[in-house]
Amino acid sequence: MYAVVKTGGKEYKISKGDVIRVEKLEGKIGDPVKLSDVLMVSDGGDTWIGEPQLSQAVVTGEIVQQAKGAKTLIFKMKRRKNYRRLRGHRQNYTTIKVNDITVG
Repeated sequence: MYAVVKTGGKEYKISKGDVIRVEKLEGKIGDPVKLSDVLMVSDGGDTWIGEPQLSQAVVTGEIVQQAKGAKTLIFKMKRRKNYRRLRGHRQNYTTIKVNDITVG
């Protein structure tokens, strides 16, 4: 059984037992998480597709880690104009372990 879930502006194809890294969600390590923006669920034979979401489907899991990603450097330069800018960014993310996928 797998599901397609939308969170943080991105879509993820997940199954029971998967560990996924998503945009930061509120909560502490070990807290339960419910993802209710389920777009599609399939269990091999049957497939349920939302328009745009399945209102009765829920994916439950727990928070495994709250961390920051690798640093991304943003460098801007205009030649011969003495213009240089260097900025860094580290994105916050949450690692989730999927425990269950339920359909209404």
